Amino acid sequence: MILALRALGVGDLATAVPALRALRAAHPGQELALAAPTWLGPLVELVGGVDRLLPTAGLDRLERPAGPVEVAVNLHGRGPDSHRLLATTRPGRLLAFANAAAGHVDGPPWDDDEHEVARWCRLLAAYDIPADPTDLELRRPEPGDVPTGVTVLHPGSKVVAKRWPAVRYTALARELTARGHRVVLTGSAGEREIAARIAADAGLPPGVVLAGRTDLGRLAALVAGARLVISGDTGVAHLATGYRVASVVLFGPVPPSRWGPPPERRRHRALWAGPAVWPGWDGVGSHPAMAALVVDEVLAAVDEVERVVRADRAVAA
Repeated sequence: MILALRALGVGDLATAVPALRALRAAHPGQELALAAPTWLGPLVELVGGVDRLLPTAGLDRLERPAGPVEVAVNLHGRGPDSHRLLATTRPGRLLAFANAAAGHVDGPPWDDDEHEVARWCRLLAAYDIPADPTDLELRRPEPGDVPTGVTVLHPGSKVVAKRWPAVRYTALARELTARGHRVVLTGSAGEREIAARIAADAGLPPGVVLAGRTDLGRLAALVAGARLVISGDTGVAHLATGYRVASVVLFGPVPPSRWGPPPERRRHRALWAGPAVWPGWDGVGSHPAMAALVVDEVLAAVDEVERVVRADRAVAA
């Protein structure tokens, strides 16, 4: 068995897709298991190539696989805790970044400033496993009962600093609706209240609020069939990348050079006012880099990505 650890969230799994595909290609005859949270199951299926999901929430405990682990791969972090967790499976070999505290010294060095996709591809390359960092596509789910052709606004984030002010999402929703966009608002159940307030203040009906009403599979289907996605640096932005759906992603405090969409993909626009460390910020509320982004700037980015989509369609016609 090949066991990969990535016990994190949606964006984390999406950025590990090239590495997981590389492991699949390098070990075609082996079972590939992924240690990740159970709720990520629908997305794991859309990645493809993973034979088994080993339910793992964080680094507290890893269920020991039924069979021997030939190779364990740390796609979770730099260690030492994640290294030690994988060591409990007694793998024949560990592929991981060097960490002396965990007794693992043969891996490549960690780079804090590296893009998350490139990081895991470089790790595998150090062990002679080639990985293509552009291989980010996800399988398209059946659309089911989710609306298609909508513009998805995702105002929430688990990290408060990454949230663009709600009042600006309200202004954005109002303007996009005036331009003919069918706006919906997504998020977790805990973000339903803020999504509902944005919709109400923008003059939109309650039915556009999908926050808390879509599981991960339905959210993926919604994004896959969307016209446009606008969000902060969070999982839904990576879904848009995986489906090549036009997107505008608002960054702060982490820059797009570490988590942004591929710059060569012109359908995705990353907005960043920088710097990551903002003098005088007290750490409360939206990061100043987010607050510095204004509605007109986002609308201009919307125009840019939609021009690219129209040009792509004209070439394909």
